[in-house]
Amino acid sequence: MSSPKNSPLRVAIVIGSTREGRLAPTVGTWFTDQAAAHAPDTHFDIIDLADLDLPDAHPAWGYEPTPHQAELASRVDAADAFVIVTPEYNHSFPAHLKHFIDLHRTEWQAKPVGFVSYGGVGGGLRAVEQLRLVFAELHTVTIRDGVSFHRVTGDHFAEDGPAHDEQGAAGAAKVLLDQLDWWATALRTARTERPYS
Repeated sequence: MSSPKNSPLRVAIVIGSTREGRLAPTVGTWFTDQAAAHAPDTHFDIIDLADLDLPDAHPAWGYEPTPHQAELASRVDAADAFVIVTPEYNHSFPAHLKHFIDLHRTEWQAKPVGFVSYGGVGGGLRAVEQLRLVFAELHTVTIRDGVSFHRVTGDHFAEDGPAHDEQGAAGAAKVLLDQLDWWATALRTARTERPYS
């Protein structure tokens, strides 16, 4: 459904890790602050998977969603664009994130998806490359440039959260947000004028 053509864009920021002691909320808060400063008129909806009670199956498989789960689907549907904040686990992304993605189908279609990743030497980039394949199957447009934090626990974030490499990380966030805004606006206009199917 997403927001009407001339209303502020709606961007869902998905916090993709649920592990105890996770860094995802710190990275997600940093990015949300960058995004809010960059696009103050945009509405940001933070979807933290650790706070959700996800169903076992998609409604199309005969599952009747609870009101809470139906509300979550409506939040995904309302978004004009997405940013996935993900760590890299064993050269891939978290299982809870894959499950969340799979629980929605048409809600993703013809919308842009950007990535903020973190991890060890690879900075989460292998997780992002696998996510691009998943989102291609869901008819999304993945944003070419992203934000990647390498050796994130030691090099980029202090205990209170801000990035040490503020200029480089903020610059990467700006590029991502500029591209996300362009694609979100273009695709929302296209979906309004010619619904995607």
